[in-house]
Amino acid sequence: MKTVLIATNNAHKVSEISTALNFEGWEFKTLRDMGLVSDPEENADSFEGNGRIKAKAARAAAQEALGRPVAVLADDSGLEVDALDGAPGVYSSRYAGADGDDAANNAKLLRELGDRPLADRAARFVCTLVFIDEDGAETVARGTIEGAIGFEERGSEGFGYDPLFLPDAYESARTLAEVSQKEKNGISHRGNALRRLRDALAAQGA
Repeated sequence: MKTVLIATNNAHKVSEISTALNFEGWEFKTLRDMGLVSDPEENADSFEGNGRIKAKAARAAAQEALGRPVAVLADDSGLEVDALDGAPGVYSSRYAGADGDDAANNAKLLRELGDRPLADRAARFVCTLVFIDEDGAETVARGTIEGAIGFEERGSEGFGYDPLFLPDAYESARTLAEVSQKEKNGISHRGNALRRLRDALAAQGA
């Protein structure tokens, strides 16, 4: 059995990852499952950089605890808004400050965009996955979902910026918070990144 440590304690994220990377003989564990603590400072200027920081820190924690290397998967994701020169970007979770929450982040985003028309509110969610195998080999996959930022929050199914994000796939008729999680997984940035990662690992003989 191949154990893959996912550098998170988010149960939903683990479920999505394990469903997408359903290679025979693979099992997925969270940091908590393995009795590990890893909370490195994410100070890179890119999603890939922060994903790599998390993956390497989790791998080091597992190595120290188990005395052997394990495969590790980490991700970093966020929102890029063209009219704001790519902001909030890597600061997506703390856009309104370290003590801010989803409501504060969304309120700041709406303030920053002001009354720009929808055509000038293009944005995308980005997810970058960093997978490091037992032998230290690294595989990186990036996924996006294109859309625009709406003028008000709508829907209750999502979190973060989902209530403001209008995917191009729905022709701006629905926000990501107005679709089911299963439907979201089919078009989401993380879902797209996972499909690319699976293809890359399969090509390597996973």
